[in-house]
Amino acid sequence: MSAPPATGIRPVDPRLLRYARASRGFFVTIGAIAVAQTAVVVAFAWLLTRPITGAIDGMPEPELASTLAALAVVVALRAGLVWAREAVAIRAAARVQSQLRGALVEAVGMLGPEWLSSRNSAQLAVTAGRGLDALEAYFGRYLPQLVQTVVATPLILAVMWWQDWISGLTVLLTLPLIPVFMVLIGLATRAVQQRQWQTLQRLAARFADTVQGLATLKVFGRQHRAAASIERVTDEYRRETMRVLRVSFLSGFALEFLASISVAIVAVSIGFRLIDGALTLAVGLFVLLLAPEAYLPLRQVGVQFHAAAEGVAATEDIFAVLDAARPTTPAAGRTLSGRSRSAGSAEGSAPAQRGDGELELRDVRVQRGDRQLPAVSFTAHPGTVTLLEGPSGAGKSSVFAALRRAAAFEGTALVGDTDVRELAPSDWLAWAGQQPGLLTGSIAGNVTLGDTAPDAALVRRALDLACGEGLDPDFELGVQGAGLSGGQAQRVAVARAFYRYLRGRARVIALDEPSSALDPDTEARLWRGIRQLADAGATVLLISHRASARVIADAVVRLEPNEVLA
Repeated sequence: MSAPPATGIRPVDPRLLRYARASRGFFVTIGAIAVAQTAVVVAFAWLLTRPITGAIDGMPEPELASTLAALAVVVALRAGLVWAREAVAIRAAARVQSQLRGALVEAVGMLGPEWLSSRNSAQLAVTAGRGLDALEAYFGRYLPQLVQTVVATPLILAVMWWQDWISGLTVLLTLPLIPVFMVLIGLATRAVQQRQWQTLQRLAARFADTVQGLATLKVFGRQHRAAASIERVTDEYRRETMRVLRVSFLSGFALEFLASISVAIVAVSIGFRLIDGALTLAVGLFVLLLAPEAYLPLRQVGVQFHAAAEGVAATEDIFAVLDAARPTTPAAGRTLSGRSRSAGSAEGSAPAQRGDGELELRDVRVQRGDRQLPAVSFTAHPGTVTLLEGPSGAGKSSVFAALRRAAAFEGTALVGDTDVRELAPSDWLAWAGQQPGLLTGSIAGNVTLGDTAPDAALVRRALDLACGEGLDPDFELGVQGAGLSGGQAQRVAVARAFYRYLRGRARVIALDEPSSALDPDTEARLWRGIRQLADAGATVLLISHRASARVIADAVVRLEPNEVLA
């Protein structure tokens, strides 16, 4: 695989130390183990040399036995240090994976729905899941070997130079050939590795999209074409993986060949000098035993970097997300995680400075792609229902997207005295969109989503207000709410918004086409439930194409699509 020095690939990304504190102690511990391993390697070479030369020179049996016993101890110590390094690396990898996952979730929360809406969630899931799992190879193999190289190679080279400067000079001159070839291989293979990772992400995204739209595909008879598309991407991933494996074998062969030739040069030099008596057998054998150990760490760095390649590629994507969130200055009253520090974020309490729930929009222009929607201005008071109406494409849902920070906008939007851009939407807004957004679990769990201390009585009341009287809160749903009809799923989503208001975590309720899947009788009952909440003090924003929605509206805001600016 590509070597660490290759263009665009650093041996250790300094951002790792910044975002994963556990990695700092890991490097200190691994460094200490590397020093001990180097000392053991030198001791092993010396203790192996002594009995061999001693046997030739007639060393007494007691001294020979004690030397062999010391050699056995060194062998056991060397195995123990290898075990210790593996154990430290595995624990560090687990801690770093946990810290990076937490940082990734926190960063996504800080960047907000607007940023997330422009990303593929399946690709993020692959990065946070399989990608971070691959860090085990990065920490367990590559980084320990890198530290071992930094520590062991210069120390062993110094010992060789001290014992036989000619052999030391030979190693010093031939050693740079290995990183040079590693860089060349890295330059040639970096693109292959990146393509493999990107293909895997694309495969995950394609599969997730296909599963989500499978029902629609079957209705139109396009499921076979979707399956063929997944098969093509899968085959492409197979080819990219095989390319990476071919490069891995080529890299391993090149490194082993260079190291073998270099050790052979040292051996030939020692052999000639032993023949003419310029070098003693003890020194020659000792240096010859150390020569492969001088090349081994550097060879292993290149080999282990292959195993860690997927984790390295994943960390690049994760660090890109974390870097994007890092410059973001948390608004006043918000912690790094993006949660409000106001009294309103407390369990069961109303948001501070927003007790009246008044929402005011002045000349709000929502940005959607390369379009800027027309300015919207209105004031929604507590105890009222404000209806946003207009033909499709007029920008009604975009106004809601702006309020929940899923779309950028210009102008002023205030909740009480606070700009909505300075607040976490979960602190003041209860929203139900056109897609129910249900999760695997019970109906009650979907209604109380995010509540650490659910109130069963409020769940029942929220469902009743949303016309879900016949729904059992304990009923278990499948993936994406499977097990409910479209109308039932919609009512659960509306009940979720109602629950947030009843729980005291929101004063503004925003409902986007809440009756689109309901029959007229159920719709009329839903309007009565919404009106009941408004009369109790809620500020309700409502989007609906139904003329019956005007019956409960206190104010109507009309949007027209012909005002959209290019």
